[in-house]
Amino acid sequence: MFKVSVLVWIMLGTALAGVSLIVVLMVPSVAADAIRNIPYAVAVGFALAMPLSYLVAPDQRRARCKQGVTIGR
Repeated sequence: MFKVSVLVWIMLGTALAGVSLIVVLMVPSVAADAIRNIPYAVAVGFALAMPLSYLVAPDQRRARCKQGVTIGR
């Protein structure tokens, strides 16, 4: 399940980092100091994706096993 969670984390982390980047750029009070807030927002997006990917991975694994595709062991 760890391999599946890492794959999900890569995709989910990129998506959440992009969403947080857009939020920083769209909120005027945060965008005023964007050069400092963007790295924090991206890091929070990737960090938030870690536990979410661990929760999503078993569902993905079950869905793939029903289709006859094995992932990992």
